[in-house]
Amino acid sequence: MSIATESKERPKGISHYFRFTENNTNLKTEIIAGLTTFATMVYIVAVVPGMLAGGGVPKNAALSVTILMTAITTIVMGLYTNRPFVLGPGLGSVAIFSFTLLKDGIPLSIAAGIVFLSGAVFILISFLGIRDFVVKIIPSSVKIAIGAGIGLFIANLGFRQAGIVVANANKNVLNFGDLTSSTVWLAVIGFFLIILFESKKVKGGMIFAIILTTLLGIPMGITKLPHSFVAIPGSIRPMAFKLDILKAINIRYLPFFFAFFIPDFFSTLGTLLGVSAEAGYLDKNGNLPGIEKCFYVDSCATSFGALFSCPVMTTYMESSAGVGAGGRTGLTAIVAAGAFLATFFFSPLFLMIPSAATAPALMYIGTSMLKSTAKIDYSDFNEFFPALLCIVLTLFSFNSGNGIAAAIIVYAFLKLISGKFKEVHWSLYLIALLMIYYFYIVATT
Repeated sequence: MSIATESKERPKGISHYFRFTENNTNLKTEIIAGLTTFATMVYIVAVVPGMLAGGGVPKNAALSVTILMTAITTIVMGLYTNRPFVLGPGLGSVAIFSFTLLKDGIPLSIAAGIVFLSGAVFILISFLGIRDFVVKIIPSSVKIAIGAGIGLFIANLGFRQAGIVVANANKNVLNFGDLTSSTVWLAVIGFFLIILFESKKVKGGMIFAIILTTLLGIPMGITKLPHSFVAIPGSIRPMAFKLDILKAINIRYLPFFFAFFIPDFFSTLGTLLGVSAEAGYLDKNGNLPGIEKCFYVDSCATSFGALFSCPVMTTYMESSAGVGAGGRTGLTAIVAAGAFLATFFFSPLFLMIPSAATAPALMYIGTSMLKSTAKIDYSDFNEFFPALLCIVLTLFSFNSGNGIAAAIIVYAFLKLISGKFKEVHWSLYLIALLMIYYFYIVATT
C-alpha cells in the first residue's frame, strides 16, 4: 500500500469521528453550542446540591456528585450516540428524593435503591425494545398529571425555602411568612429577575439571575463570602455506594418507583424527539434514527448515578439551546460536560449561593411545569378527573407517591364502571390493586 493511499484511509481526527461534514457543522460551532447548553443548564450546579442538602445530604458531597454524574453521563452520550444531548439530575426526582423520602426518614441507601430499580427497569425496557408497550400501559392524562403535580411540589419547595410560605402548626395550613424579611425580599427580586430574563429569552438567564441575586445578598448579609474561591472538590464518600436494593424492593415504595420511572421515561422520550425535531434529525415518519442508543445511555445513567446516591439522571430539554446555536454532534455535549467539570474546582463559589437565590428557580420551574395540563382532555371526565386528583393530592399531601397511586386507582375504577375497561391494558388494573395495598400499608404503619 502506498503512502498516499494510507494517508487517505487514516481517520481525520475530531471532524471525522463526529462526522462534521455529514452534519453540516464545524469545530467552532460545536464549541459555541456546547458552551451555550452549559450556560442554560449550569443552574443545576447551584440548585440540586441545595435541594439534596435539604434532605440531609452533605452539600459539598452533593455538589461533587452532581457535577461528576452530569459530566460523565453526558460524555458517554456524546461519544456513543454522537448527539448533542446533555444529562443531569431531574429536579422532580431530586425533590422527591430529598423532601419526600429522606425527609420522611427513609435511609439514603433505600432511596438510592429505589432510583437504581427505576433505572434497571428502564434499562430492560430499552434493551428489550418494548418502549411502545410501556407508552400504551400508562394513561396519557396520568402521565401529564404526574409532571404537573411534581411541578407544584417543586414550586411549593421554592416558596417555602424562600420563606414566602411557611407552615402554620396551629391551623395546620400554609401561611405567608414574614414578607418584610430580607430573605423574602431577596428571593422576590430573584424571582422577578428570572421571569424578566425568561420573557426576553436570554440564554442562560436563570444562572444570571441566580448570580445577581447572590451578589445582592452580600450587602444584605444573606450571602456569606467564602475564604477562597478555588478549592479541592468535596469528597463523594458520604454518597458513594450506599444503595440497598433488597430493602428498596417493598410495596410501600412502589409509588415512588413510578414517581421516578414514569417522568424519566416519558420526559426522555419527549426531549429526544423535541430536540431532534429542532435539529432536523427526524425521518419522514417523525422517528429518530438511533433513538435506542440514546435510551440506552439515559437508562444506564440513572442506575449508574444511583450508585452514588444521585437522583434520576435524565436528558435535559436545555440541550435545545445548543442545537439552536448550531450544535449537531456529540461534541456539543462533550464541550458542555467539560465546562461542568471546570466548575468542579470552584466549589466555594457554588456553595456560597444562598437558598434565597436558588428558591426562585424552583418557584419558576415548578410553576412552568403546569403548562403541560393544557394537553389533558377536559371533555372526558374519565381522563381529566384522575389527572386533577393526582395534582391535588400531590400538593396537599406533599407526596407525589400518594397522588400517583390515587390517580391510577381512580382511573382504573372509572374505566371499569363506564364499560370501557378494554381500553386499558390489563396490567394497569394489577397496578391499581397494588396501589390499594400501598394505601393500606400507609394507613396501618
